[in-house]
Formats: sequence, structure tokens, C-alpha cells
Amino acid sequence: MDDNTELNELKDLVKRFCEERNWNQFHNPKDLAIGMSTEANELLDLFLFKSDEEVKEMVNTPEKRAAIGSQLADILFFVLRFAQMNNFDLSDELARKMEKNKERYPVNK
Repeated sequence: MDDNTELNELKDLVKRFCEERNWNQFHNPKDLAIGMSTEANELLDLFLFKSDEEVKEMVNTPEKRAAIGSQLADILFFVLRFAQMNNFDLSDELARKMEKNKERYPVNK
């Protein structure tokens, strides 16, 4: 699905979902950022006290992989909603950031 879905389609999906539930009133920058952090911490919690081998196994076990995917989706929801509510063009933001990262982390040859 990633190969066939545009970022703006995902933003629209999230927007419609939230508008149908009248959630705009709750989605200010601070609370959306807190939501991102909370969901990222829930993802981290899945890996707490796990060895590298256990984590590799988790990623390849259907039930645990589904739990990881669910947390990734929650994080993405908040990222997309933040961008949509505050008019951030995520493609432009990522492109700019990657250019900065090229300077900060040059390829060592």
C-alpha cells in the first residue's frame, strides 16, 4: 500500500476521521506533540528490557509485529494530524532536514 498511497491521501484520511468525531477542538500543537511522544513511548515500551535477538524475533512474529505496527500507526496519526492542523508540508520538511543532515553527517570516503 505504501507504493500506491500519497502522503496527502493519508492526511485527508486522518482529517476526515477527526472531523467526523469533532476532535478539532482537542487538537492543538501542544496536545498533538504530547500524543506523538506518548505513542512513541508506547512503542519503546514494547522493547523494554529485550535483547537485540528478542527484538529481531518480535519484528518477525506476526502477533508482536502487529503490536509494533499498531504503535507505528498511532505515531504516524499524530504526525499527520499535527502537520495537517498546522499547515506543514511534510515532504518539504523532510527534504530540508535531509539536506541539513548531509552537511552534518557527511559520507566518509
